[in-house]
Amino acid sequence: MSEQRGNWTSNAGFILAATGSAIGLGNLWKFPFITWENNGGAFVLVYLLCIAAVGLPIMMAELLIGRRTQKSAVGALKEAVGPAWGFVGLWGVLCGFTLLSYYTVIAGWSLFFFFKTAGWMVGGFPESTSLGQVFTEQSANGGLQLGLSLAFSIATVSVVYFGVQKGIEKIARLFLPILFAILLLLLFTSFAMEGSGEAMAFIFRPSFGELDRGSILEALGHAFFTLSLGMGAMITYGSYMAKHQSIVKASAIIVLLDTVIALVATIIMFTVIFTAGLQDQVSDTGTVGMLFISLPQLFFAEGVVPFGHILAPLFYVLVALAALTSTMSLLEVVTSYVIDEHGIPRQKATLMCGATVFMFTILAALSFGGASFATNLSVPGPIGDLFFAGKTSWFGMADHFVSNWMLPTGGLAITIAAGWVLTREVSESELVDETTPSWFNYSAWRFFIRYVAPVAISVIVVAVIFFGVDFS
Repeated sequence: MSEQRGNWTSNAGFILAATGSAIGLGNLWKFPFITWENNGGAFVLVYLLCIAAVGLPIMMAELLIGRRTQKSAVGALKEAVGPAWGFVGLWGVLCGFTLLSYYTVIAGWSLFFFFKTAGWMVGGFPESTSLGQVFTEQSANGGLQLGLSLAFSIATVSVVYFGVQKGIEKIARLFLPILFAILLLLLFTSFAMEGSGEAMAFIFRPSFGELDRGSILEALGHAFFTLSLGMGAMITYGSYMAKHQSIVKASAIIVLLDTVIALVATIIMFTVIFTAGLQDQVSDTGTVGMLFISLPQLFFAEGVVPFGHILAPLFYVLVALAALTSTMSLLEVVTSYVIDEHGIPRQKATLMCGATVFMFTILAALSFGGASFATNLSVPGPIGDLFFAGKTSWFGMADHFVSNWMLPTGGLAITIAAGWVLTREVSESELVDETTPSWFNYSAWRFFIRYVAPVAISVIVVAVIFFGVDFS
């Protein structure tokens, strides 16, 4: 079984793979949008505090459970915490399955806009083009959506098919440096633009008078969601770690890289927006509009982005790479469960899981007008209102249920397991050894995982149930 599962060949390979899992579309579109909506500055500072107080301790908890047992989410929680906790692991597997089913559709949009912007780079951007109309038409084109989603699904399955070392780690080693290089190129280009100073001030100059309880809750929610926590991904990746690899050091680097990339993406986007003077239009476009409607037009606008026609396709390569490193970790959560719990060889398990997920991806791909049955799919009555907020389509319902129910409840259960059920001796033996950096204090971690993290995630759950807050 261990031969089927494999291990990371090095600490660097693991860090790149886990960072790739954490880095996704949330870094490149959701964080910039919610930072804008919450007036930057103070919101960013609160977000950083939440990352340190909630995200980092839970990251360590998930990795230590995985590494100690060398099993995927279900088996790991059964062995480390108790047989009944296997249900929490299964909840995480279902979460990864559901999230992957619609995340692949968004990933497919990055392919569409790469080819679109590459065509405009060669043939010129038609001045009469309405990006809003382009996006609406492509998302409503059922055949196109199925093709894009299938292409991304095949890419994801192809990586996971070859296993931990030859698939996931190899792709992470290749693609993450490319992702970093593209991001740095866009960042340095943004420094030459007129709006860079204004953008930096907006992001990093705190004004606490503009911070309200809703902003704090948004920062807390995103700090938890951005790191691939609560769905077994880090437990699964941790199960491939060797004993000599430091969980504390790896967790800190992963969280740091994820946060820096979100901030760099925000600087790039805001610089473009301030340079073009489109501050009043950002809120109207929403998260999707910022990434797929506003930015393409700004890249090709005269005098806004230096070499924008060249950078536009590169930007969507960046988006696609970020999406792929996330989709392959989501599929690995499901595949590793099938391998470990049912003894199915990796290649067969990967194909089975990929094909099954794609059945639901079809529903998500047709959710924007491609087929009426998919677009109008809903759960009526009180159950639909409670769990799906009355939303329609598989895409809308799945996104709402994952973001507001599956991830928070799964994360809360894991914090309770790590902080209150797992013994001190077990967790300390995994976190504290000769590789542990001097800045780490085990007692502080134990305090945060037992008290701060559970309370913080409980606030998210309460906000969803009793106040109708939507984190999707």
